[in-house]
Amino acid sequence: MSSTENIAIQHLCDRDINLMRDLLRVFGDAFEDADTYGNAPPTTEYLRQLLSREHFIVLVALKYGEVVGGLAAYELQKFERERSEIYMYDLAVSAAHRRQGIATKLIDELKTIARTRGVYVIFVQADYGDTPAIELYTKMGVREEVLHFDIGV
Repeated sequence: MSSTENIAIQHLCDRDINLMRDLLRVFGDAFEDADTYGNAPPTTEYLRQLLSREHFIVLVALKYGEVVGGLAAYELQKFERERSEIYMYDLAVSAAHRRQGIATKLIDELKTIARTRGVYVIFVQADYGDTPAIELYTKMGVREEVLHFDIGV
């Protein structure tokens, strides 16, 4: 694993629209889903409002100012107790920068944010067959077997 000393992690805010758009491109490439992440891009105002919300967390990994990875997560306030959890929705690193500890560095920063906010757990899903993601998450947490259902609206 290479050093991540040239990688800076930045927590995006409502002024970081261009970095968010760069991250969307990274997601589209990494997930081989350019249609979802690029064909109907959100407006600047939509992204500005989203990035201004406390519960929406976006971190980018910058190498010499270029977005090479990032994650998007949501803080969910619970109802059964006065606590919250964070759902890590997307995490990706550009192909040329993988296996260098960038994803781990992103998750570690999310953990720092979680501790600051008093969050009790971060959870994430991985698809069967996504061996690199499963290995990373296994290294960092406890695996649970669950079923996921998409309910159409």
